[in-house]
Amino acid sequence: MASTNPSDASNEEFNLNKALQQKADRLISIEEVKTIFYHSIRGTLSTFSQKHEGYPSGSMVDYACDSNGSPILAVSNLAVHTKDLRANPKCSLLVAKDSDDRTDLIITLHGDAIPVPETELDAVRESYLAKHSDAFWVDFDDFQFLRIEPKVVHFVSGVATAFFRSGEFNGKEFKEAKVDQIYQFSKPISSHMNKDHSNDTKLIVQHATSIPVESAYMLDVDSLGFNVKVAYKDNTYKFWIPFPRRAEERKDVKTLIIEMLQAAKSSAN
Repeated sequence: MASTNPSDASNEEFNLNKALQQKADRLISIEEVKTIFYHSIRGTLSTFSQKHEGYPSGSMVDYACDSNGSPILAVSNLAVHTKDLRANPKCSLLVAKDSDDRTDLIITLHGDAIPVPETELDAVRESYLAKHSDAFWVDFDDFQFLRIEPKVVHFVSGVATAFFRSGEFNGKEFKEAKVDQIYQFSKPISSHMNKDHSNDTKLIVQHATSIPVESAYMLDVDSLGFNVKVAYKDNTYKFWIPFPRRAEERKDVKTLIIEMLQAAKSSAN
């Protein structure tokens, strides 16, 4: 993958855009982190190895979040990580927003994995199957649901770029944070724009950044704007394009994009 760091480019247009990107209105960090974590479905679980004492053990796991944003695992009693967690419930779950781009948001949730109480099993099962509809095996006798109670949530973004950010929140802050309500529509909105209105996206990006990008592919959308991958002079870059104002409902996104496109066309004329 080509560089996603605008500071790698020597032309001054990207230096100007660096300032634009840093000033752009974005979700507050904890909202953004919780939203991405909530809508993801897979991560790397790290446990304290019982077989190799003193060393960590890692495994890829599917998960879903409960109503508070705590991750729920459906684990087999035969799995190594289940045995590890029985001996020591302390663990971490690492989630990457884009597994192909190490500069994108990476979240690590540290917490204790505990069995879900019987009184909550039906609700937790429903939440898990909503994200993993083909997980029929959750009803097998050797499977159980575990909830990771968040203690600390750490994030990094923009590693090795001019847009590096990092921080952490405690479990209470994470649970109380809101999930962005527009992000749930991100895939259908982005797919529609990329399939039917890719040139419109390019015009909006050109107007917002003053950079004559050659193409613009919408990656995701939230209430404050959208991320795009653009091509420019044989390189690819990721840009954040803010909306003129916050989108409160899905229909607002269409209104805002039309408004931004009209402004772009008017400017071009």
